[in-house]
Amino acid sequence: MHPLQKQNHLYWRAGFGPAPAQLGFTGNFHPEKAFKEMLKASANAPETFSIIEKLLAGMGQNPEAAMRQEQMAGDNSKEAAERRKAIQQKNREGIRQLNLAWLQQMIESPAQLREKMAFFWHGHFACRTQNSFFNQQLLNTIRTYALSDFGTLLAEVSKTAAMLQFLNNQQNRKFSPNENFAREVMELFTMGRGNYTEQDVKEAARAFTGWGFNQSGEFQFRRNQHDEGMKTILGKTGNFEGDQVMKILLEQPATARFICTKLYRFFVNDTVNTKQVDWLAKRFFDSGYKVTSLLTDLFTADWFYAKENMGTHIKSPVELWVGIRRQIPMQLANGDAQLLVQRALGQVLFYPPNVAGWPGGKTWIDSSSLLLRMRLPQLFSSSEGIEINFKADDDTEMGQGKRNPANMNRYKIKADIDWQQAFAALEKIPEKDRYGQLAAGFLQTNKLPEQSFMEFFIGRENYQANLAVAFMSLPEYQLC
Repeated sequence: MHPLQKQNHLYWRAGFGPAPAQLGFTGNFHPEKAFKEMLKASANAPETFSIIEKLLAGMGQNPEAAMRQEQMAGDNSKEAAERRKAIQQKNREGIRQLNLAWLQQMIESPAQLREKMAFFWHGHFACRTQNSFFNQQLLNTIRTYALSDFGTLLAEVSKTAAMLQFLNNQQNRKFSPNENFAREVMELFTMGRGNYTEQDVKEAARAFTGWGFNQSGEFQFRRNQHDEGMKTILGKTGNFEGDQVMKILLEQPATARFICTKLYRFFVNDTVNTKQVDWLAKRFFDSGYKVTSLLTDLFTADWFYAKENMGTHIKSPVELWVGIRRQIPMQLANGDAQLLVQRALGQVLFYPPNVAGWPGGKTWIDSSSLLLRMRLPQLFSSSEGIEINFKADDDTEMGQGKRNPANMNRYKIKADIDWQQAFAALEKIPEKDRYGQLAAGFLQTNKLPEQSFMEFFIGRENYQANLAVAFMSLPEYQLC
């Protein structure tokens, strides 16, 4: 493969694709050095989002508390109904702004590894809540601890109001335990199915009794609702509380293997190489679940760059969209259109389909979604609208789809594209080599398209821009 493709393999997998400056790469690629640079760029804690506080200024409290106060008042007047409607609208607007703000971080932030890992954890700790304040808390937690040790991340995420609400642990009390939270922590967050029993779930649920949150969304351990009796979990017996259960789960090698298997499918290949995963899992477990150690092992391994692992990953809708915007600098006339693109392609941030998250892989592609994916790059400078056919869902559209009922299925993406910045790095490349450099910069396929074939369709006018759009419109661009 072209040297640029080996570099971009890392940038696509460990981040959201190469930036324009990386199009000029012509030297020898050193995986260890390149990954070390990515790690360094993501070392500092991210600036947390505070969008919701600004949006709710004047409300005096988070939406959950405001809505609960309205419901407890029992006021059925028209004015009360309007207040409740306003709270719901604030929630939708908050999630909309949060979605677009995080998307922009994925596009612009030099901390690509942190944002990509946060994106992975966003699917791993799948959570769906209509409370914008809780969503922001969870996202800030995930981004802050994305590269920390897994035990800290697990504990912090598990204590967020969003997760406790989503998995019903607010209702988990002694004498009436709710098993939902304990089950998902074992099945989806740590060990995976087959590594625990139903009795382990029941006992763990008792240990998590009393875990909840207050009206400010802060974690609260309600001692008077906690089951103080003895519990036996995974062969250990004691008067356990939730934090002790987390420690027991981390003591299981199955947890390290489950996380590494999922990471392998996400970053390397849908087809799991058990030998490689076992090696990663042992080192991950022995390191005390240090995420940066695991990622270093993965992204600097020789097999990560093996032929069978390159150009085989189907980009998720978010990866595809962010990757396009990273490679082609642009200003969108209407940023909200990005929400509708997510919806049309089947992946809206903060709206996973269920507690297991997005399945990924081949599920991203069907005949209609593939056509839309391939048309996206052609629409930036076109007056053509995108035909989007999907069932209206005011939650995932965050209220956008119902604003213009007469125009429900047609939206436009208009962009002011900075082609000069996009191709500035090509200036140091000899003109005779620019086609190959462009092809390798946009495509991760083993066999690059013939120059004569591509030029037959695009002509010579605005050559580089038209060529880039043509490359991004190929089926091969869907893979990285």
